Amino acid sequence: MIAVELRKQTFRLRTYIALGLMAGVPILTTLAIEFGRRPRNPTEQTFIAVATHSGLTIPLAALSTVSSFLLVIVVCLFAGGAISEEAGWGSLRYLLIRPVSRSRLLRDKLVVACILSFVATWLITISALVAGVFFFGFHPILTPNLQVFSESESLYKIAIATLYVAYSMTGIIALAFMISTMTNTTLGPVAGGVGLVIVSEILNAIETLGDVRGFLITHHWHAWEGMFFGRASTSDMVDGLFLQIPYVVVFLALAWWWFHRRDILS
Repeated sequence: MIAVELRKQTFRLRTYIALGLMAGVPILTTLAIEFGRRPRNPTEQTFIAVATHSGLTIPLAALSTVSSFLLVIVVCLFAGGAISEEAGWGSLRYLLIRPVSRSRLLRDKLVVACILSFVATWLITISALVAGVFFFGFHPILTPNLQVFSESESLYKIAIATLYVAYSMTGIIALAFMISTMTNTTLGPVAGGVGLVIVSEILNAIETLGDVRGFLITHHWHAWEGMFFGRASTSDMVDGLFLQIPYVVVFLALAWWWFHRRDILS
């Protein structure tokens, strides 16, 4: 079922457009940097500010910008349409007529959504890496705080950063998937996932909340950037890995509970 579902979801116009955006935006970003060069502002602490020193910096700039919003929409689209689209098309009841349990259907749909989300995240990095090296060359990375990393070390850290960003989407994927079991349209899951991210980012910017911010789903999303700023500690990334677990468990438990009690004939 996973292979059939993956093939069905891959060869859809929606998937082409979503993955095309993930590959296209880093290329557009690279072109904008190339044709909009300006003197570096010493106070600007972003990867884009030092992107022209090495093409290896472009994946970092792309991950930092795209993962905050556009990637969220794409993963919510994949996870949010898993069940809701079948219900909207009227095909959900026919899927369950076969000797397939509801749990297996949910599991396989979720696996495919995670695979597509994982591919979307890696497309950002690969596309940015190819475009960056083409325009700016294959050189050691110069970070915004003037740290330098060799090519081999940079590629290793870029891979770790990409895996971390992909994993950080799991909580949002679980939320969109949960809402997908409760509705017949994709709009609701996408709006729910994006809405949670926006609210979390707003609250995360309020420093007076103190330690409460550490429980927000997006609080550690950019912890991977610490690998490129000379901070040896990976505690923030570890906290980010554990932070997603309760969100995933709660949202998926609710999805299973709701779907097993849902009247699919209504």
